[in-house]
Order: sequence, then C-alpha cells, then structure tokens
Amino acid sequence: MIYLVRHGQTEFNRERRIQGHVDSPLTALGVRQAGAVGRLLRDLIREPDGWRIVSSPLGRAASTAAIVAGKLGGLPVELDERLKEMSWGPHDGRLRAELEAEHPDTFGRTGWAFDASAGETYEEVATRVGDWLASLPPEPKRKIVAVSHGISGRVLRGLYANLSRDESGQQDVPQDAVYLLQHGGVGRIDCEPLE
Repeated sequence: MIYLVRHGQTEFNRERRIQGHVDSPLTALGVRQAGAVGRLLRDLIREPDGWRIVSSPLGRAASTAAIVAGKLGGLPVELDERLKEMSWGPHDGRLRAELEAEHPDTFGRTGWAFDASAGETYEEVATRVGDWLASLPPEPKRKIVAVSHGISGRVLRGLYANLSRDESGQQDVPQDAVYLLQHGGVGRIDCEPLE
C-alpha cells in the first residue's frame, strides 16, 4: 500500500507561480495542511513499524514529509530524486498568468502541463516516476508514505491506475488529502477541515 501526499501550500502556490524544480517555503496554511495530513496518516496507519516515508528532495516536499514523520513517531525520511516535480525549464518560478499570456497553448487541453515549449515532457516525468514505482517491493509488502507534488503526483497515480495521459492530467491535486494506492486502484481520503 502507498499513501501519496502532495506538499502543503507554498508561497509560490499562493502567488500562482510555477514551481517546477525551484522552491519556495511552506506558508502557515501549508504547515497546518502538513500537520493535518500527518494526523490523518497516524489514524490510518496506527502502528508505524515497517513503514517508510519517501519524499521528493525539493524543500517544500521534504518539509511536509518532516512534519508528517513527526506525527508518525519520528520515522526517518528518505529522499528520492524520482519523485521531484516536473521542471518547466526556464519557466520555473514564473507567474502562471505571465506564461499563459506569452504562450496561450502552454497548458494544453488539461489546463496544466506537458505542452510547454521547454522543460520536461510527460514521457520524461512518467519514466522517472514509473522507475520509482517499479523499484518498490511487491504490493503486499509495501508500506510507504510518498510525499510528492501536483504534477508528478498526478503522473504517479495515473501510472498506478493505468490512466491515459489526459486522464492523469485532469486529476485533482489537493494539499489537504491523502491518496491510497492499493490493488491497482486509487482512493482519496480527505483531512478534517482546518479551522
């Protein structure tokens, strides 16, 4: 079983900037979201023995993973490059509105990614995320919390559930929910609303 988590809200998320491989810190809301996800996982997992937390090495995901790990009794966090977000190349860090104005077709049919003129392609992201998925132990032995990003998390869920590229791109990317990947299916579990 894999519990897949997206990092909490960042300053760039709030500003509607494309993050890609550049980083920005979690906002106060993002810290609260990570705490809520950690509490939800603590309730779902109950006994953390044998569980692993694997995170993208980008700061926003690693910070979220550290908060989640604290709620799970201080499990160590493993960093894995293959879980990184899609890079937009020279567009990393730019405001989404600016990029849309300059290149109206950038976000394509799904409204998100993979039609950019620079950066990683869907195939490149799918290859590295798929490589991570293929490296895991067989399903009955999997006990993993994975902390990733919006686009790479969509691709991971899509690969796991055998979705098309377009179906993968149309999935939600909440920062206050956990996805359970088990037996070839993907289920969403929402956190309690934050006060």
